[in-house]
Amino acid sequence: MKIAYVLNTYPQPSQSFIRREIHAHERAGVSVVRLAMRPFDGPLADPLNAHEREATEYVLKRGGMRLLAALAGRALRAPGRTARAAGLALRMASAARGNIARHLVYLAEAAHVADRCAAEGVDHIHAHFATNSAAVALLAHALGGPAYSFTTHGPEEFDAPASLALPLKIARARFAVAVSAFGRAQLYRWAPFAAWNRIETVHCGIEPWRFADPAALQAGPLRAVNIGRFCEQKGQMILVRAMAALKDSHPDIHLTLVGDGPMRPDLEKAIEAHGLEDRIALTGWLDEGRVNGELAAAHVLVMPSFAEGLPMVIMEAMAAGRPVISTFIAGIPELVTPDTGLLVAAGDADALAGAMAKMASLPVSRLAAMGQAGRDRVLARHDIDEQAARLRALIAGG
Repeated sequence: MKIAYVLNTYPQPSQSFIRREIHAHERAGVSVVRLAMRPFDGPLADPLNAHEREATEYVLKRGGMRLLAALAGRALRAPGRTARAAGLALRMASAARGNIARHLVYLAEAAHVADRCAAEGVDHIHAHFATNSAAVALLAHALGGPAYSFTTHGPEEFDAPASLALPLKIARARFAVAVSAFGRAQLYRWAPFAAWNRIETVHCGIEPWRFADPAALQAGPLRAVNIGRFCEQKGQMILVRAMAALKDSHPDIHLTLVGDGPMRPDLEKAIEAHGLEDRIALTGWLDEGRVNGELAAAHVLVMPSFAEGLPMVIMEAMAAGRPVISTFIAGIPELVTPDTGLLVAAGDADALAGAMAKMASLPVSRLAAMGQAGRDRVLARHDIDEQAARLRALIAGG
């Protein structure tokens, strides 16, 4: 079996779940062709991502003339098929409020992807995210390329499913994948009943051997860590407000924010305004080894997200034997249960502060027991080799 992974911008620091899935296929002897539209233009702290960048072909680097030539070649060889594919591109453009030029670019990209799949002997295309990568996969198939599937993660796809032509992408796919039961339900909302049996759940996963010997929790004041992109949906500003609320009652609680993003300047200003410079550290993006080191040094992961799919960092923290504080949204309650952590209402800084104070009051033995329960749960549900095998079975059985 040979699979082409069609992606938009790859690899990115926040896309370890895609890399792990690809590597799991390759460990099983499956060849994976990586076709991304463009490279990530920021730094890649993790050497594994640097290797992925070297292994990825970038479609837009071919240049506009070569992509148009690929489309013209398809039109000459199969004019009717190409016309129908162009019609699909226009339907998606209409759903996106008439951005015709962009979708014609997708059509040219798809022609190149179809050509590369033919040259490489690809059996199936899989896209991650129901955005332009799924559009290119759909159009490549319409132009004569292999059948396709795609994984929807959320929350962006669920914010504007109609403008992404999500119903069309589901209808034409061999199958569509969600990463949680919540995500599957969102796909049900936008699919006809006849397509429900082609909507599947395949979890993102961890590599268990990277968490083979979790560090023991250390005695002392509570150390919390948050890991992720600094953007509105991740809720780090609420976490800063919670730390401010705990400033007098729990002066020893320390928080480390791992990551970066557009909200960093606002976070830095808020930390300074609340006088929390000695209690909140910002590290920037770290490679996987140093992220695991921050988890090892922490007692608890705190993820106060406003919108999510099912965060990889929660899986990683649980695999590292750390309890989790997060929010009652999306797929998170499917993984974080009362014996593994605490859940609060999204956007409620007081409730978040209360949860952190409760964790700070628990003995290390209780935190360790919660961490072990979380570790058992995530290893049973999110082994990447098992999840990738499930995806391959869907591909083979389609």
